[in-house]
Amino acid sequence: MAFIKHISHSTLTDKELVALYKQSGDMAVLGELYQRYMDLVYGVCLKYYKEPETAKDSVMLIFEELVSKLKKHEVENFRGWLHQLAKNHCLMQLRTPKNMKTVEFKHELVQSEENVHLNGVLEKEENFKKMEYCLGTLTPEQQQAIRLFYLEGKCYNEIVEATGQEWNQVRSFIQNGRRNLKLCMEKTGMEAETKKSGTL
Repeated sequence: MAFIKHISHSTLTDKELVALYKQSGDMAVLGELYQRYMDLVYGVCLKYYKEPETAKDSVMLIFEELVSKLKKHEVENFRGWLHQLAKNHCLMQLRTPKNMKTVEFKHELVQSEENVHLNGVLEKEENFKKMEYCLGTLTPEQQQAIRLFYLEGKCYNEIVEATGQEWNQVRSFIQNGRRNLKLCMEKTGMEAETKKSGTL
C-alpha cells in the first residue's frame, strides 16, 4: 500500500516512541525518534573525529546500531542513552588499529612548504575526480540520495520530501550507495597505484 503516506508520531514522547518501536519493529517510528537527535549525534561525532564526512558516516552507523540495541535495552531517558551510545561508538572507532597510524620520519623526504601544499591540492583534486567517477557508477537513486545527504547536507526527512520516496528506501539508497562508493574508490585507488608502480 505504497500510496499511504507515512503517519507522523511527532505528538508522542520519546518514551512512547521507544515503546512503539519495541512493540512494532517499525523502522519509520525509529527513524522519527532518531531524527529528533541527529544534530546531537552529529555534534558528538564531530567533536571526536574533527572531520565532517567521518561524523556523517558515523551518524548512519549509529542508526544501524540502534536498530538492534534499542530492542535489547530498557531505556528511560532516550536522549541521554543515545548520547552515551554515540560517544562509545566514536571511542571504539578511534581505538581500532586502522586509526592508530604511525608515521616514519625520513629526512630525505622533507619538502618545502610550497611543495607540500601543492601536493595536498593535487591529491584533493585527484580524490574529487575519483569520487565524481565513482558516483557515476551508482544507480540513479543511490547517486541522488548520496548527493543530497553528503554533498547538500540534507536530512532524511528532507530527502523523503524532495524525492517522494519512502523513508526506508532513502535509508537503503544512502547505505548501499555509501558502501558501493567506498568500494569503487578503493578499487580505483588500487588501480592508480598499480599503474603508477608499473611506470616506475
